[in-house]
Amino acid sequence: MRITRSLLLVVLLATTVTGCIVLRKARPTRVPSAESLHLLGVWEKETGTMFKGTYVGGLSGIDYDSARNCYYLICDDRSERNPARYYTAAIHFSMAGIDSVQWLRVDSLRQPDGSLFPYKHTDPEAIRYNPLTDELVWTSEGERTLGDKRTALQDPTIRIMNRDGRYIDSFPIPANVRVHSTENGIRDNGVFEGLSFTPDYKEMFVSIEEPLYEDGPRAGGGDSTGWIRILRYNVADRKLLAQYAYQIDPVAHPANPPGAFKVNGIPDILHLGNNLMLVMERSFSTGKPACTIRIYLADLSRATDVSSIQSLSNKKSIFRPVQKKLLLNMDSLNRYIDNVEGMTIGPKLPNGNPSLIMVADENFSKQEKMQFFLFEVK
Repeated sequence: MRITRSLLLVVLLATTVTGCIVLRKARPTRVPSAESLHLLGVWEKETGTMFKGTYVGGLSGIDYDSARNCYYLICDDRSERNPARYYTAAIHFSMAGIDSVQWLRVDSLRQPDGSLFPYKHTDPEAIRYNPLTDELVWTSEGERTLGDKRTALQDPTIRIMNRDGRYIDSFPIPANVRVHSTENGIRDNGVFEGLSFTPDYKEMFVSIEEPLYEDGPRAGGGDSTGWIRILRYNVADRKLLAQYAYQIDPVAHPANPPGAFKVNGIPDILHLGNNLMLVMERSFSTGKPACTIRIYLADLSRATDVSSIQSLSNKKSIFRPVQKKLLLNMDSLNRYIDNVEGMTIGPKLPNGNPSLIMVADENFSKQEKMQFFLFEVK
């Protein structure tokens, strides 16, 4: 999701990363659970970085490739500045913090026919790497714009590509998560932001950022009655297995002036296995420069499959939602936090604990900074 101001946030991991070199014995770090997140360091840079003729910014998703010891970061540029794309980066850090971020490669996202995406024909938001197939999965929010000057109705997508951006296949999108000119289905700029494989890569989860029109209102300032759906897919046959209901928090702070834009939603998820996942909630209110980022440990073990329930609004008595426990409110870090939208588990830290990296989308704003955050998972 693009908001009126933001920042680039990425949380990084342990041991120094020197480049995208294939290390065949490396395996993704397993994180069976998480009790707390401890900040180790932050890396910041003024926005405006150029790499191979492209504007590096709008980084809304990140994933770690343990075999090559590098990171894939998707850019949410809708082919407005440069063709829709993603970056490969190396991140250099230690237990003392992050030393540097090195851009290694940029690849364009491709349409099924191999062509580049035209102006505003995609809205990239999330990216994950599958080491079993050596492929990447990425999402687009689509678009729902109804206006006198421009009307656009584009369904969201979940696409598979190889590591140079060429299209391979797509996951099917259920009928209730499609775009309409009426107030049904998805809201504009509030769709597929969260994406995660299970640790065995047999299943994949995709989260919708805001409630569908049928599932209740957007998060309010004092309460939150709408439900967000989390979709579960089988990776091998691409079939949708279930949908789960997750209730987001209210917007963290009132907007100033009253009635101005405010939002709370899910920009990313990270499956840990055993029906547990990290869920990131991001709240922004006009008049307050920083975002409020909360990380929850969510338990899906007793959640009801709500695929057959057309509307979740005022229906809590007929389903069991995802349970959640707060791990971290980044307000407690006592520093400026911008529009954090992505997170990934990285390599183990020297002490053996997993590392966690988050990335923020600075919306190509010259008033913002690129930030990378490195956390220790305990």
